[in-house]
Amino acid sequence: MRIRIADVLNLLAVGLSVEHMVAEIPDLEALDVQATLYYMVVS
Repeated sequence: MRIRIADVLNLLAVGLSVEHMVAEIPDLEALDVQATLYYMVVS
């Protein structure tokens, strides 16, 4: 399953922790969230 960068950022913006996102979205890993944040910094 693909998870959009915007969706990950929106979840972070509303206050969800990485641990909560990983628990709620089985295909998402903590490294995916880190990669999202890295992408936003360098782009």
